[in-house]
Amino acid sequence: MMNALKKAVRFLSPVALTAVCMLPALFRLSTSGLSRPIGLLSDIAVGVLLYAIARCSPAWLRVPLVILWGVFQATSIELFAALQRLPTWQDLHYLTDADFVGASVAGFKLSAPWVVGALVVLPILVAVRPAPRSRLKGGILVGAAALCLFLAQGVAGGRYDEQPVADRYNGLQWFAEDAVSSMIFYLTQGSEEATLPETLQRSDLMGTALLSEKGQAKNVLIVVLEGVSNYYYPELRHAMAVESDTLTMENLAKNTTQAMLIPDFSVHSHQTIRGLYSILCGDYSKLSFDTPKAFELLLDPARAGECLPAQLADNGWSTHYLQAAGLQFMAKDKVMEVIGFQQVHGSEWFTEPNPFAFEWGPIDDVFFRGARTYIRELRNKKAPWMLTLLTVGTHQPYGVTDEAAERYGSRRMASVVALDRAVGRFIRELRQDGVFKDTLVVFTSDESHGSAVADWISSWGLGIVLAPEQKQLPRIKTGGYGLVDITVSVLDYLQLPVPSSLIGRSFFRDYERPRDMVSYTASKLRWLTEDNLRYECTTGSGSCRVGKATSILGDPPAEFQRDTSGQGAKILAIARLLDNKLQTQAGPRVLRFARGEVLKLPEKMANEWYENLVGAQYLDFPAKSTVHVSVRVKAVKAPTRGVTLNLLVKEWNEDSQAFPFDNFPVLHTGEEGRVEFSFYNPKQRQSVSFFLVGEGKDGLVQLEDFTVTIDQGKT
Repeated sequence: MMNALKKAVRFLSPVALTAVCMLPALFRLSTSGLSRPIGLLSDIAVGVLLYAIARCSPAWLRVPLVILWGVFQATSIELFAALQRLPTWQDLHYLTDADFVGASVAGFKLSAPWVVGALVVLPILVAVRPAPRSRLKGGILVGAAALCLFLAQGVAGGRYDEQPVADRYNGLQWFAEDAVSSMIFYLTQGSEEATLPETLQRSDLMGTALLSEKGQAKNVLIVVLEGVSNYYYPELRHAMAVESDTLTMENLAKNTTQAMLIPDFSVHSHQTIRGLYSILCGDYSKLSFDTPKAFELLLDPARAGECLPAQLADNGWSTHYLQAAGLQFMAKDKVMEVIGFQQVHGSEWFTEPNPFAFEWGPIDDVFFRGARTYIRELRNKKAPWMLTLLTVGTHQPYGVTDEAAERYGSRRMASVVALDRAVGRFIRELRQDGVFKDTLVVFTSDESHGSAVADWISSWGLGIVLAPEQKQLPRIKTGGYGLVDITVSVLDYLQLPVPSSLIGRSFFRDYERPRDMVSYTASKLRWLTEDNLRYECTTGSGSCRVGKATSILGDPPAEFQRDTSGQGAKILAIARLLDNKLQTQAGPRVLRFARGEVLKLPEKMANEWYENLVGAQYLDFPAKSTVHVSVRVKAVKAPTRGVTLNLLVKEWNEDSQAFPFDNFPVLHTGEEGRVEFSFYNPKQRQSVSFFLVGEGKDGLVQLEDFTVTIDQGKT
């Protein structure tokens, strides 16, 4: 008996190693069968290669290698379940920050607990009496077999590259290919000359007006629903020929039966700050992970003054921005003010507590009750107003209870149900209050959290318009539109001049001529040209497919062939030109993230993401540039022990030690602390973030200066 037990223990480690290496392939087989053979080939190839490396490694290296594999595969599975996409080399770094992960997965319910559990347990079993290292010759043979599998996967994946990335790749292979191809792309970018198409240089108001005169509404309300798309609205779904038994936002649909619906409606990228920029400033957000254009507006007050809130403020409207989350992250407090909002409020404005804990701010029910109060106060002043609202309940980890998540099968679906109830009640209450009689209302979204139905749904936004003259507007507005069109549409409705720098078309006009439409989501650049050619490109590799289509959205065209004409390369070059259109000034770029505001510190910092004091996140620094950082803070009020401040530097959200500097000393009342340093970038850096955090009971600090200066060519 003892000998049998010893033999079993001796074989435990190699069996566990084989199992953990093949687990992603087994998981795909169990969920999809043989319907995704290219992805299955990728799972097997990566697993076989890991097995070869692990068996040829000493035990001290094999065990951590397999643990890292298990963690990566588990997070890849859960990321896809939550957002319908695989990790890229950029956003994988979110997972390395404990505070961000803690805030994002608080209360998180695993989508595949058995496979995630196995990916955690099996690597531990590999450490139980590890098998001796295999001979190098055997490892080379197994590695060669893996390379043959990779070659087969590459040929098949290239031939069927119209399929979603997740159908063709294991998460780790996609991560590696995306990193390498992105590096090659950035080293070779700029080799293709490009000019912007006419439709991307100016607004288009040449269509036939739907309204015979200026709109009757005197107020403007833009409601941005976090991550929601037309996919949840049955009539919009049907108009785009999407058949699905997915959850429906019945309350939203029931309370907008008289609205103008825009089925073919695009978001242009992921990330809230980018979506808000497109909505409010009449331009495409960046089709890359470079510094958001919203930050570049801090350097360009003239262009910021052409955004919608600034234009309305100049013409007599009071302008207001209210969001559920805190304002500091991504500098929304600075950006919203510079683009013309006279009043800017975040989670601090709300006094009603959540009925349960939610890290990001007021849940949707609480938020909309507060928003109704805010609108009542605006209406009492009798002056025209503009208000933009942004929810947060449908942001991961989703503002719902565990019981609701259990009832609806996932936290995301439960959060959509909660949002539907809250927004439905909000619309009914606005109607009772008479808001729709004198207010133009647009319901839209900042981005789309996608769907398992198709990866293009990550580019599908929400487009619903309510106006006093609803009878003059069609129920279904045909034609392709997107976030980029909202500013132009509002100005057209109010018959206000449209600044020359804005692009887009008006919802309140009919157009006969097709137009360009662009999005960058789920690792694909999608582009519809005015010739009705739809391109889908991988920005890193530069490979594109093209076919005739009438929309950027929906299933790819039946004749969707690899582009061999070279036009795909020009599309990518135009995308870079669009990205850099605001960077016209000569000399250094100076980004200022402080204006002397006084902020309250927590007694004990719990999370650097939502307690961050400044919004200098996701900056990119060109190759051969020098960056100078200057931060100056004064302690307005400090406890006896003083206040503790720390400046953290991250790259792709991972703490970085590449920029050494002396951090702040402990500050007492009246004392000033300063941090100042410079660094040189021999190669391009992307997604560099600065987090200023602090703590001290009843502490108040004044941000006197927070400046990032980027000087190209200075060493």
